[in-house]
Amino acid sequence: SSYGIVLDAGSSHTSLYIYKWPANKQNGTAVVTQHSKCHAEGEGIASYAGQPGAAGQSLEACLDHAVKSIPKDKHQLTPVYLGATAGMRLLHLSSPELSAQILKEVGQKIQSYPFDYRGAAILSGKEEGAYGWVTVNYLSENFIKYGFEGHWFSPSRPTVGALDLGGASTQITFATQEKIEDRDDLMKLRLYGHEYTLYTHSFLCYGKDQFLMRLLAHIMKSQGYPQSVTHPCYPADHSRTVTLSSILDSPCTVKYKPSSYDPHASVTVHGSGHYEYCLGNVSEVFSFNSCPFSQCSFDKVFQPNVTGGFMAFSAFFYVHSFLQQVTGITASSPSELEDATKKVCSMSFTQMMLLAPEQKSRLHYYCAASVFLNTLMLRGYGFNDTTFPQISFQKKVADTMVGWALGYMLSLSNLLPAERLELRKALTPGVWRSLIFLFVMLLAAVLFFCLFRVYNGRNKKRGSESTI
Repeated sequence: SSYGIVLDAGSSHTSLYIYKWPANKQNGTAVVTQHSKCHAEGEGIASYAGQPGAAGQSLEACLDHAVKSIPKDKHQLTPVYLGATAGMRLLHLSSPELSAQILKEVGQKIQSYPFDYRGAAILSGKEEGAYGWVTVNYLSENFIKYGFEGHWFSPSRPTVGALDLGGASTQITFATQEKIEDRDDLMKLRLYGHEYTLYTHSFLCYGKDQFLMRLLAHIMKSQGYPQSVTHPCYPADHSRTVTLSSILDSPCTVKYKPSSYDPHASVTVHGSGHYEYCLGNVSEVFSFNSCPFSQCSFDKVFQPNVTGGFMAFSAFFYVHSFLQQVTGITASSPSELEDATKKVCSMSFTQMMLLAPEQKSRLHYYCAASVFLNTLMLRGYGFNDTTFPQISFQKKVADTMVGWALGYMLSLSNLLPAERLELRKALTPGVWRSLIFLFVMLLAAVLFFCLFRVYNGRNKKRGSESTI
């Protein structure tokens, strides 16, 4: 077997994924599967800014895990990539020197291991969205499929869109035939001889963690930065204390900063569990006014109509499955999603603790996160009664975690050919119907011919008998 490693350096944590495929299959016919994974302790690498050595050190346990998981004779042949996402994009905006220092440091740490180091880079939002789309469709076998008879074929299936919700950004990517009015959101990919035109957009600061931070900053500002704040999205029997710096130091909350403040000052946040006020505040963090294109999702960003099936993963999956768990509502239509959200927002912290005790540290934000999910998907992206039920909320496909990491490795390791292989093209239903029709007609003709021969034979026999 051959192996490949991707370090997914997200905003809230780093994960290491080891992928595996048959060693003799390098031309795009290898089935790549997830061999193992490791979650690094601590925060994302961007959180170690200004702490020399700490970011590299945070990866050691997972790199040690990779050394043990991959056979020793394969170490030097195993490519390893580190891709950093929105947490590092934000750090790069506020301090390019610190982000360069962290990338250099994690690169040096990886190079001290016996693998084939292929670089550490900050992915653009567009790349993150596109690689997520590649992963989703690769795992769903929408590009290429291995048939029962031992041949590869192109399944002629439509692709599915990808919805990714991280800690600091969210991505929407799908194939479309509509005109993409903003060239920045257009991406063309050629895979297995097919040309795909993708709409892809990444919203920085709309990841779950950064959005919740912006929501709290917005509520603080609207209440005049008092020492005690009422949060309509937190449960009514819950309060917590935060420092101003933990909320206002992010590039995402710049517009909410007061002209002068003590970063060490603390604020007590009291929940009021009020769904309507929560929805009002969440909606105000988005901008739904003015659109310079024929249509927009939000924040003046062009988006064509969503079309076809979608897979929603990462935090989309976690928030959606929490809603299902504590409310018992499947949340598979817009009205059900709204009902489940209202139900969660009306629950006290104590009630939620009885239903999901393992989530204690996260319970306080689920109402806010659910209202955010509603607003983003229904009002923002425009999913409706017809399109929302076509979203599949998933964490894994065939034991492989869904995210950008697999698509990244497939693309950079040349495991995804641009041109078609010698594939057997799967037959479309129309062709099948035609073949079945021809087969039935042939069968009828053979039957008719046999009956005709029998009938003719009998007639000849009768004729010869009458002459005697």
